[in-house]
Amino acid sequence: MTAQLIDGNALSKQIRSEVALRAAALSARGIKPGLAVILVGDDPASAVYVRNKVMACGEYGLKSVLEQYEASMSEAELLARIDALNKDPSIHGILVQMPLPKHIDSHKVIEAISTRKDVDGYSVLSAGETLTGLPGFRPCTPFGCMKLIESTGVSLKGKHAVVIGRSNTVGKPMALLLLQANATVTICHSGTPDMALFTRQADIVVAAVGKRNVLTADMVKPGAVVIDVGMNRNDEGKLCGDVDFENVKEVAGWITPVPGGVGPMTITMLLVNTMESAERSAAQETEQ
Repeated sequence: MTAQLIDGNALSKQIRSEVALRAAALSARGIKPGLAVILVGDDPASAVYVRNKVMACGEYGLKSVLEQYEASMSEAELLARIDALNKDPSIHGILVQMPLPKHIDSHKVIEAISTRKDVDGYSVLSAGETLTGLPGFRPCTPFGCMKLIESTGVSLKGKHAVVIGRSNTVGKPMALLLLQANATVTICHSGTPDMALFTRQADIVVAAVGKRNVLTADMVKPGAVVIDVGMNRNDEGKLCGDVDFENVKEVAGWITPVPGGVGPMTITMLLVNTMESAERSAAQETEQ
């Protein structure tokens, strides 16, 4: 049996088309959904990520404001800029690209972003909203993973899902979203003595640790849904994930490729969150 590919590029285009329709509806009312992206320093990978985010906004009817600053920018200057964007009614989402220069406290920066505009879903309050199931912004990568699983038609109710990784940005919120979808969830990590014991029982496995071949074919239940969040380089320098793709695809029922799986969905869900923020803002203005 060879697994069916979960095409993140195709699903991403479909969702982005829906975002474009929503953006057009708001624009017809004189409201242009706006995302501000702040890049501090000259990290080449960050520059690529930022460019892709800005490009996606332009393609699907959102306004993007890119602010680039020297690595010498002070923490106080960055916090002041975020405060100004918080107060700007034309901006519905604020994203500060990580990593930041070492002299800037990233936690302080994230917490400075208004929860109403925290479209990355990284703040403590946003995390609390995810935990309690309140309306809020879900972190983009786990949110995208849920859409990918949903696209398979596999119901999560009563299923066993294993998340490999416990980061605040992916692993923990991923587990919470799966739990809210009525899955029974196990989190595995570097301190788990026998990870295969859990993954072999799993109907869904989400690998998110940033380590090649953390999930191999002998660790996968036949027919399982495998979501690969990892982004690594193999010995030839090509992009690869956390999953031993070539072998696992012969066991799994569904699997995401790298690239072309989770990656496109992360930016797509950023657009969705920004759109949601703009719609909430428009609804509040209508009520007033």
